[in-house]
Amino acid sequence: MAQVQLYVYDLSNGLAKQLSAQLTGRQIDGIWHTSIVVFGKEVFYGQGINITLPGKSHHGQPLQVVDLGETALDQETWQEYLDEMRDHYTADKYHLLDFNCNSFTNDCAGFLTGGSIPSFVKDLPTDFLSTPFGAALRPTIDDMYRRPVPGAPAVAPPPPNQPIAASLLQAVAAQAQASSSNAPPRPAAPPLAATESLAGSLHPSTNSASFRALLRSHRAVVAFFTDFQGCAPCRMITPLFEQLAAEKGARAATGGRGAAFTKIDIRVGAGGTLATEWSVRATPTFMFFLDGTKIAEVRGANAGELRTQIDLLLFQAYPPHPHASLSLTAVKAISLAPILFTQVPALDAVFAKFVSFIDATPSPSTTVPAKELLRTQVVPYLKGRFAPVDTAPGSKASPLPSATPMLLTSWASATTTLLGALSTESLFPLVDMWRLAALDPAAATWLAATPGGGPIGVLARIARDALAQSTQDKGTRNYVLTTLRLLANAFKSAPLARVLLSGSDGATLGTLVPALLHSDAAVRTAAASLAFNAAASVQRARVATGSGLGGVNVNNGNADDADAAMAADEDWQVELTSALVEALEREGGEDVVHRLVAALGCLLRFMPEDGQVNALVEVLGAHAVVLGKLKTESVQKKDVRKLVEEVASLCPS
Repeated sequence: MAQVQLYVYDLSNGLAKQLSAQLTGRQIDGIWHTSIVVFGKEVFYGQGINITLPGKSHHGQPLQVVDLGETALDQETWQEYLDEMRDHYTADKYHLLDFNCNSFTNDCAGFLTGGSIPSFVKDLPTDFLSTPFGAALRPTIDDMYRRPVPGAPAVAPPPPNQPIAASLLQAVAAQAQASSSNAPPRPAAPPLAATESLAGSLHPSTNSASFRALLRSHRAVVAFFTDFQGCAPCRMITPLFEQLAAEKGARAATGGRGAAFTKIDIRVGAGGTLATEWSVRATPTFMFFLDGTKIAEVRGANAGELRTQIDLLLFQAYPPHPHASLSLTAVKAISLAPILFTQVPALDAVFAKFVSFIDATPSPSTTVPAKELLRTQVVPYLKGRFAPVDTAPGSKASPLPSATPMLLTSWASATTTLLGALSTESLFPLVDMWRLAALDPAAATWLAATPGGGPIGVLARIARDALAQSTQDKGTRNYVLTTLRLLANAFKSAPLARVLLSGSDGATLGTLVPALLHSDAAVRTAAASLAFNAAASVQRARVATGSGLGGVNVNNGNADDADAAMAADEDWQVELTSALVEALEREGGEDVVHRLVAALGCLLRFMPEDGQVNALVEVLGAHAVVLGKLKTESVQKKDVRKLVEEVASLCPS
């Protein structure tokens, strides 16, 4: 057993203690530098990892010595750990606030003893940046470590009263990164690209002890298990992870209401062992912890899901809404990804069926150009994108074709011609083609930029009018069913979904509401899927903007105006809520009940307490309606019953 000590130095040589209250309004006793002393050597991080005899570094004698306990590791194991860390704690990564000597000693303390360094050292950057003065000085500090970018604007000079402090910090930084007098000089390396965009509150974790210390010291933790060297998706998602750490980290978020972000490279230190401990089988893997307990996981470089889970974690850690603090395991487990209808039919057969309808019209010659466009351009495009021919083993697959504006414009014109020539019950093959096209990002972007959603809006109006006539014959049923699936697929594109939901003619809701009460189970299932997609989009918008959540916006201004408008538009939310409650009262199919309850849960989870939706569910007696589903035979699955119970608890009773 060997004793482990922490040497604590004040890089300001007493000036922080004298001037901090005057400059920051808070007493800061020192700008702490620490080193680890074990096996008769003092080890610290500045210009890389330096080793010297205890008390013989350029910092002189320590101001304080903290006993960290004993280590059961031998000196050879400790040396192997340091050798691995040299590639991680390099001079170019050093940052006075975010990645410094104290990051290193905390990592080492975890490796050696399973503990951590004292909180007064770890919390110093947070304490400093939480003051108005610290926040104002942050750009000056960042500029000390940012590589100049040609053509970038110059950093503004420090505000009044800051030049003295800036000069002090420059001196502190120079002393912090100076090499030990006993260490051989090492050439300065150029800054890594990843360090040009600094990420506040980004902590390294190279072993189980340092990771668990991080979990103990922060309410919310986002862990990124990565293999930066061998995993291309890891390298792709890393800049976004660092950006999110800067936006939503505990040091960057207002009032410290943020998460601690940590990267665990499975090739660095004991990172591989740590990954095994948490059953990480592939990289990248993201885990989300609340009060030390894992509450969610995302596998793969899914940027949208990563953002969503971070936002939800922060809402649970710092609940701005009463519902955020409830234990709603089933509601929280609802994926907000839209329900999509992606099945690809035999396109040649679909087209042949449609041609038979066209040829049966009184004047088929008027539709010849439209039919020819479908045959020569639309069907080949759909087959190429959604039913590509398998390539030979070892050959490189061709990129999937995307719809061009020229094709979409011509197709929209042909659709108008066919709508005027055919009866409603004959149009469902054409709607099915648009259903697939809505899954193509290029087509969705074009449709979102077209007034009313272009052809989709027109097709929705036809379905609405057909339902309004209370005709539920087979032909109308097929058309309505296919249109509902098309509208559900439109929610793969948030801009297109907003266009369809905010349409002045109300065609989307006009189709959805009566379809929820349709006599055909398949129609009701598609309608319930569309209702869920609409409700989930509301929850995502509320999370993004803080609407109805006590005004807290953890996105730090990154939500757009469209999200704000979506969250604030309660008119159609009220209509949808009313339709969901009525449909639930009548519905007997478990799958449909599941989707309806999930949709209602999304609308109610973060609803404004003084809003129209909250008042409506009380008037409708939604609590009794939802809870009543447990008394019927329509809900048997355990997970669905749990969801029903939790959504009922969100309804005012």
